Amino acid sequence: MSEHVVVIGAGMAGLWSALTLAPTGRKVTLLDRDPPPPPGDGDAAFAGWAHRGVTHLRHSHAFLARLRAIIRDEHPALLEAIGAAGCRELGLDGMLTDRHRRKWTPRPEDADLVVLTSRRTTLELVIRRYVESLPGVDIRTECFVEGLETSGGSPIRVTGVRLSGGEVVPADLVVDAGGRTSSATEQLTDLGAPITESAEDAGILYFTRHYRLLAGQDEPPRGGAPATGDLGFIKFGVFPGDSGCFSITLCVPEIELELRKTIVKPEVFDGLCREIPGMRPWLEPDRAEAVSKVFGMGDLKSRWRTLAPDGQPAVLSFFSIGDSLIRTNPLYGRGCTFAAVSATLLRDAINGSPDPATRLLTYEAGLRREVLPFFEAMQKDDRSAVRRARQALDPAYRPSLRTRVLRSFAEDGVAIAIRSDPDLLRAAMRGFHMLEHPSDWLKRPATLGKILLAWMTPRAAKADVYPPKAGPDRDTLLRAIGLDPQLDIARVAAG
Repeated sequence: MSEHVVVIGAGMAGLWSALTLAPTGRKVTLLDRDPPPPPGDGDAAFAGWAHRGVTHLRHSHAFLARLRAIIRDEHPALLEAIGAAGCRELGLDGMLTDRHRRKWTPRPEDADLVVLTSRRTTLELVIRRYVESLPGVDIRTECFVEGLETSGGSPIRVTGVRLSGGEVVPADLVVDAGGRTSSATEQLTDLGAPITESAEDAGILYFTRHYRLLAGQDEPPRGGAPATGDLGFIKFGVFPGDSGCFSITLCVPEIELELRKTIVKPEVFDGLCREIPGMRPWLEPDRAEAVSKVFGMGDLKSRWRTLAPDGQPAVLSFFSIGDSLIRTNPLYGRGCTFAAVSATLLRDAINGSPDPATRLLTYEAGLRREVLPFFEAMQKDDRSAVRRARQALDPAYRPSLRTRVLRSFAEDGVAIAIRSDPDLLRAAMRGFHMLEHPSDWLKRPATLGKILLAWMTPRAAKADVYPPKAGPDRDTLLRAIGLDPQLDIARVAAG
């Protein structure tokens, strides 16, 4: 008999669960607490989709090459629909500098290094409509899951869900794709399931505004000042979207209290962007206009939950996916790809064995192999960013010799080698886009040799390889938008 899978949530993680499980012949029921998306195209979805369960629905998104490759290989008709909706594909050739192009030779594997760019609402709308067309899939809207149905024993077995009106929906398998606000895990731990987790604050707040190119206008040419970067006290990025839209996201450290209080004002947000050379051309009055308010998002954490601590299943016939299992800093753009990869791992685990314990252990092993290295790399970068943000507010801070050497290796060695050598760019991008382990490329002897050669080359001999200055210093930028840069310095100094 075919298994019935009940999925809590119909965001990206829930949709990916259906994309991977429905083709196996299982019946899949998605329970969405929100109303359905409005009829119409991507503009209608952006304007009117009341998707309360997705807190970052209208923030910037770029969808990694690993996610696009899964769609291409498993659902080619979906990839065609995504393109027809105006979503764009950006390949490796679009990332090349003029210096790269002198040595550039395309390779077959470059077909995997293609990024999808669009508004999150557009991509999710297209995926949802495709999922609705799959045999065996039912999406029930405005269904609030009040609790899990379980049977006794150890480990606990989940047998279905209970809706707020009292209806019980029985299931052979329950998948929690309810996002970061899902209470399913807490319900299980209250029942005694020994689920464990580790969590850390990301140390930033996220602010996004959307824009649209005016009729007849194009995006600014690439190759000048970077449109994505890190000034130490603020991170910034321009994200091309669908249908002539783009968005800008600014990431502000939590410790920058004055900046984060005022940046939500549209005139402050735009004014700050215009002070950064790489973003200024995007906001020229005759090129684009704003089409949204400034969206803010806080309470950003990284979190990893384990449903089988010490190799022992804590619960049976229950799986988590997406933010209910693994929360990430949205700065890295990996949340949707984590969900897609996790969904394929879940499918393989339940296809591989009928035994509930074996399924869970196989799923957990896959997550540790395919997802955990990227999660840990992200946490390491977050910790470094938190330290640098605090150091920026400490007038007495002086970097140690070790810090200066490591910074020089990164900026004068690694970055220069990547900007000079298309093969190193390709390798680095494969790691970033989850097509291979994030640090494998750095461990190869040939790579290290190229990096060391770039590092040892005198600065004058590689001056043309350095990117233009990303933006002004902290004092200059804050004063330009009417803030006193000393206020937060004084606050931090006072403890």
